[in-house]
Amino acid sequence: MNETVDLGAAEPHVICTVRGAVGHVLLNRPKALNALTLDMIRIIDPQLAAWARDPAIKAVVIQGAGDRAFCAGGDVRAVWDSGKARQAGEGDGAIARDFFREEYRLNRRIKRYPKPYIALLDGITMGGGVGLSVHGSHRVTTEKTLLAMPETGIGLFPDVGGGYFLSRLPGELGTYLALTGARLGAADAAYAGIATHHVPSAQLGALLEELAAVSYGAQAHATVDTVLARHAAFPGEAPLAAHTPSIDRSFNAETVEDILACLCDETQGFDDSWAAATVKTLSQMSPTSLKVTLSQLRRGVALEIEDVLVMEYRMTQAVMAGHDFYEGIRAQLVDKDRQPKWRPATLAEVSESEVARHFQPVPSGDLTFTD
Repeated sequence: MNETVDLGAAEPHVICTVRGAVGHVLLNRPKALNALTLDMIRIIDPQLAAWARDPAIKAVVIQGAGDRAFCAGGDVRAVWDSGKARQAGEGDGAIARDFFREEYRLNRRIKRYPKPYIALLDGITMGGGVGLSVHGSHRVTTEKTLLAMPETGIGLFPDVGGGYFLSRLPGELGTYLALTGARLGAADAAYAGIATHHVPSAQLGALLEELAAVSYGAQAHATVDTVLARHAAFPGEAPLAAHTPSIDRSFNAETVEDILACLCDETQGFDDSWAAATVKTLSQMSPTSLKVTLSQLRRGVALEIEDVLVMEYRMTQAVMAGHDFYEGIRAQLVDKDRQPKWRPATLAEVSESEVARHFQPVPSGDLTFTD
């Protein structure tokens, strides 16, 4: 059996097939590092729903085409275009609403998926790509994995359920990753608890073949665990481990200003070069994004995934009504001058009321879930 769903284009951006007992999703935009579009979401979500109901499908595997990326993130340029058009009175900004709403529903489906969901993170995995993987039962890295949530650098925040999974990482690792956008290799992803297994890239084909051919009993998750264990390798020692004491001391502070003060204290100790580099990184991020993100994580640790996604949808719509997202995308993806002019320009100028605005209900309606 081999069913394929595409978008009607010569090069389908999503290819969904059935291989034995496995439903297989291939993100097929290799030249765009498999960045996730709204049309792709509208293919993947109903397909996952159908496979969840199909007793012949025992597990789902998702991977990216090409040799560079699993998924480099969501198509924020399309969101930017939609929002800019609305600001100019040339459109209703529907994509700026629909993209996040439908992406978050997909993230929730993955988190609540009743069958093993195996993401093969063979390459760049950022933003929306993390959302397509981290909520699943099995997250498999390779030696090519590069994982990050870099949204504070574009005037956004680590969404796709970042307020849920980042706030639950050990110690203050999640706060550190959320604010700095730090990039993790396979060893660090395993150390942080984001990855569940590590398999060499060259073995992914054999892994997929075995997952498709293996006999699944009543315990499909246990079967997948056994198959993955046969292919798994040690990802190496985690560089992040050496900095964990400094991360836990600095990033548990109540405000971003206090975090920076703690990091400055760390520059007097053994982790001085790392602390100085972290201070420099934070100084380049949107001040508003930093403060909003810290509030997001502190709130998210006590919430279920649905409540976090409702919160994050509110946050996106507040961001779309602000300045820094448009400036961040301009600087990174449009003009590419890498010199965003944040407004406000300093942490001191970001008021508590401005942060609170990001968590208010959406006038046009909050995110809801239908199944």
